[in-house]
Amino acid sequence: MRASVIQIAVDEGESVESRRRRVASLVREQAGADLVVLPELWTTGAFAYEEFGREAEPLEGPTYEAMAKAASDAGVWLHAGSIPERDPDGPLYNTSLVFSPSGDLAAAYRKIHRFGFDKGEAVLMGAGAELVTVRLPGTVLGLSTCYDLRFPELFRGLVDAGAETLVVSAGWPERRRSHWTLLAQARAVENQAFVVACGTAGTHAGVPQAGHSIVVDPWGEVLARAGADEEVLTVEFDPGKVATTREQFPALKDRLLGLEPPRRP
Repeated sequence: MRASVIQIAVDEGESVESRRRRVASLVREQAGADLVVLPELWTTGAFAYEEFGREAEPLEGPTYEAMAKAASDAGVWLHAGSIPERDPDGPLYNTSLVFSPSGDLAAAYRKIHRFGFDKGEAVLMGAGAELVTVRLPGTVLGLSTCYDLRFPELFRGLVDAGAETLVVSAGWPERRRSHWTLLAQARAVENQAFVVACGTAGTHAGVPQAGHSIVVDPWGEVLARAGADEEVLTVEFDPGKVATTREQFPALKDRLLGLEPPRRP
């Protein structure tokens, strides 16, 4: 499987429409990849809280339309990062979109863990409630967004639902970059799964971004890592390594906590 991780710089001074066109062009350039991944809230910036309400759009809004067409034009599975979604019957959501190579919506994931400690995203957006997986030829994606990375139980749930490749779309700050790398590797090792983690470059509302998007294999080995600036990280990996790893070192079979208690006869 060939994956292209597009680490976008989200800087002030570029309109959302201009960035949308630029990102669509970058996606089209990845024709030949099996999977393309974009970061969290790249239309606004993950820390540009004042922009959430102004730039929020319905699920099938302009970003949906642009990314569906880009996926179709390139013939790729596209994790289009996330957008501030305006639900007509409820609050805003931080919602990730996944499109098939035909441009059809394959999945939408509303971020479960909102960041901010009673500020920012934590009060401006509603929380999702459902784990989401997507079956691709050769692997099953498990979807997560940024702050979700700190909650291992979410990833255990995705693995229980069949996930083999864990995708993390993020706008992670530079000041906690060491956590980003550490947690991405930990989620890979403990779940014996690939982790494809895509962050942003640049600065969001004065908050420097970590960049350093990363792809990790089921043993925790880093297959590819981006730098701090905008770039496209391309990596090839064998999804079959998940099954091999879980067979050769069957640690997941020894789980005792977090499972349903055995039924008494």
